[in-house]
Amino acid sequence: MSHNSEKNTQNIAADVDAVMRKYDRESNTRIWTGTPQLVIRILMALFAVYCIAMTLFSRAMTEIRLPLFMGFIVIAGFLNFPASKHHVKPNHMPWYDFVLMIVGAGCFFYFAINSMALIRLATRIEPIHVVIGCVGILVLVELCRRCVGLPILVVLGVLLIYTFINQLSYNPSFYQALKNIIYKLFYTTSGIIGTPVNVCYTYIVLFIIFGAFLERTGIANFFISFANRLAGWSSGGPAKVAVISSALCGMVSGSSVGNTVTTGSFTIPMMKKTGYKPEFAGAVEAAASTGGQIMPPIMGAAAFLMAEYMDIPYAQVAVKAILPAVLYFTGIFIAVHLEAKKLGLKGLSREELPKWRVLGRDCYLLLPLILLVWLVSSGAKTMSHSAAYSILAAIAVGAVNFYLTRRRGTEQEAGQSAGAAIVGAGKDTFSSCVGALESGAKGAITVAVACAMAGMIAGCITVTGLASILINAIVQLAGNAHIIGLVLTMICCIILGMGVPTTANYCIMASTCAPILIQMGYPLVAAHFFVFYFGIVADITPPVALAAYAGSAIAKSNPMKTGFNATKLAIAAFIVPYIFAYSPAMLFVDVTSVWTVIQICLSALLGIFGIAAALNGFLMLPLHWLERIVLAAGGLTLMIPGLVSDLIGLALIVFVILLQLMRRKRKAAL
Repeated sequence: MSHNSEKNTQNIAADVDAVMRKYDRESNTRIWTGTPQLVIRILMALFAVYCIAMTLFSRAMTEIRLPLFMGFIVIAGFLNFPASKHHVKPNHMPWYDFVLMIVGAGCFFYFAINSMALIRLATRIEPIHVVIGCVGILVLVELCRRCVGLPILVVLGVLLIYTFINQLSYNPSFYQALKNIIYKLFYTTSGIIGTPVNVCYTYIVLFIIFGAFLERTGIANFFISFANRLAGWSSGGPAKVAVISSALCGMVSGSSVGNTVTTGSFTIPMMKKTGYKPEFAGAVEAAASTGGQIMPPIMGAAAFLMAEYMDIPYAQVAVKAILPAVLYFTGIFIAVHLEAKKLGLKGLSREELPKWRVLGRDCYLLLPLILLVWLVSSGAKTMSHSAAYSILAAIAVGAVNFYLTRRRGTEQEAGQSAGAAIVGAGKDTFSSCVGALESGAKGAITVAVACAMAGMIAGCITVTGLASILINAIVQLAGNAHIIGLVLTMICCIILGMGVPTTANYCIMASTCAPILIQMGYPLVAAHFFVFYFGIVADITPPVALAAYAGSAIAKSNPMKTGFNATKLAIAAFIVPYIFAYSPAMLFVDVTSVWTVIQICLSALLGIFGIAAALNGFLMLPLHWLERIVLAAGGLTLMIPGLVSDLIGLALIVFVILLQLMRRKRKAAL
């Protein structure tokens, strides 16, 4: 590697690190070096091993397993996340952070050790138990501020105030109200150790660790090379590469921001070099990376939560997610293609594309992912055992990859034996395993804390009966016009989803917004998918479009313009949920015939095409404003279920296409 190339790679890595620290709270970590770094790495790796072992082998009751897990999460959290990202000194942890860490973890460990006594006491808990519960909650809230952010805490704070007012209306004693709330939120499975944390502990942590192992096998580079080979040659190829690679990488990544930065560090400079504007390049990556969270089979680990909440097998969730995800990415793909045509952009030359032979040689990197999907969908093993076997497969594949890389790198070097390559690959594999375990444990902190907050939010809603009040209010407001109920639910989801990680985001939506749609008569699956989609698009919807802002930082573009561009590109994500709300057949619910599903998908694709072209302002030639209105109207009409509306929409789109063809002929004749 040349000196300039090496320097360039270092600059990109530094840029990526800076962007992650700015827009992804998970990256605002303490700086450890030397011996302290080694100790922390070992502790994190041991915590990941503990999570795997407890999930696979522990038969202890929930009230022991989950408080223990949260106690270790508090320790890991304070070791990694400082009070402020502006005051990070290498190898420094203030005394008050040590106190918070020990006291906070101690509260959860106390609960785990005395769980049977506390269960017997029930609501008759003593003042000391109330104090322990209060301290445990406050320490966890502070950790949430550090690693997740304020938006979710604002929601929780408002709900806690409402819960206090609600409890005081039954009993004016402040202590009694506090005791009831602390008991419900800290000592029962309706609060911190509720369904979200239980699912996080049982499934999500293992899949986060699996994702960390998978990254180290080199699969991200394989996905980018594969996408390059597939679409790099076409008009505006690099943007299409970004869409495909982000969809593939994003499905195993639980973070829209992390995915944007990881794949964006390669794709955004490539798009800018091809001729795309910086705002558009950043937006493409942000929209595609956010879509990775809805891409089956993994769906950023939310698929496992959805299976739990909807009480259906995971394999069914993954299958139901296929058509909406295809429509979403097709919408972005169409917009990218039209933009390339409008700007007259070319693709990469055939010489620059990866060779099929090389891709075929490296396709063994997909084996852990294929094994996981097969084990989970076939029901051969439980979800946690499937993840564990897939982790072992990722270690084996990583070892093979390290060995082959070393052999290829030393072929020209004299005196290098196969034995030396095996020893080197062994060292690389061990180092990679420790790094993956450490990375998995760090990833688990943010998700577990966010899930704990989601559990408390759900607990407040249960204690106060707020869910039924909200449901009745929206149902009455909507009346017979269901579209009003859907729009109000969409707004709630986008607001509640701002700055919240995917998994916690869905927990909040499932507790607060999904019941509204179910009460309005929508099928359970359609309701959950509707709120999941709109919770996710909060990452690219201004004003708190974190994924779009991360993309803009790499593209060095205007953040707000990038956010609006990303929203335009991801227009399918704002339309598709309405389609499956009105036509659940898209999610394979109440399917009368295969033709019904095909008709819904074809009309949706045409509709997305019409709307994408109208927003882009280009089809075969620049669109006149009247043509844009007709195209948008045709696209929206195609979204309305029914043969008549489909035919009207189709006629409007065909009319504009014919106009464009006539104009192009006249232009060619001149």
